[in-house]
Amino acid sequence: MFESSHISLRKWFTAIYIFCSHKKGISSVQLHKDLHITQKSAWFLLSRIRYNFNQDHIVVFDSDTQADETYVGGEARKKNNEHKNTQGRSLKIKTPVFGLISNGTVFTKVIPNAKGKTLKSIISSRVLKGTTLITDGWRGYKGLHEDYRHEVVEHSKGTYKRGEFHTNAIEGFWSILKRGLIGIYHFCSVKHLEKYCNEFSYRYNTRDMSDGQRFVEVLKIINTRLTYTNLKNTITIIKT
Repeated sequence: MFESSHISLRKWFTAIYIFCSHKKGISSVQLHKDLHITQKSAWFLLSRIRYNFNQDHIVVFDSDTQADETYVGGEARKKNNEHKNTQGRSLKIKTPVFGLISNGTVFTKVIPNAKGKTLKSIISSRVLKGTTLITDGWRGYKGLHEDYRHEVVEHSKGTYKRGEFHTNAIEGFWSILKRGLIGIYHFCSVKHLEKYCNEFSYRYNTRDMSDGQRFVEVLKIINTRLTYTNLKNTITIIKT
């Protein structure tokens, strides 16, 4: 990741430590002030670090698993007249993200839609069959009882816990993700949303580590170099 970089390793390590220690991340504007480098360099540096966060190590969930989907994007009332009446699940201005969480480990995936076929394909590849799966009443989850012990919590009916079953853990993660995107980064393009989700997932999954331990773990996984040319080819916004 450090190949051909003109930024010193001291600043690289400082950036990694700060990036991983902040619960909701750090903006390139703030990092460039902290490290005394340009905002453009800080943004590229953060992009390189984030590029190495992936969730390939999360193979299969085999205990009680909560599943939920959320939508990331601007509020409809702030958009033009064409979008002012769009609902929370509208794909016109929002991007759906699917999540699974079990035993404090979260997995996220940016998805094209929240249809049953899309959701079930991810669930079948990430959750061991026969496992207890807890969801809300969204129709996309219908039919899961054929392969899983499917427990449904009907949020639409004002129910948020049914016995020991709830989706509070995954919804709590969505809160952290959205507050970070809105409060720290302000905006994230669809093309880069997967990387930001990976960033927040990694930070959440290592939340029980000390800042020093997390820093060492990050150094173990950074083995891929992202070139500025490749990043620029997919860019839609720079200042985040």
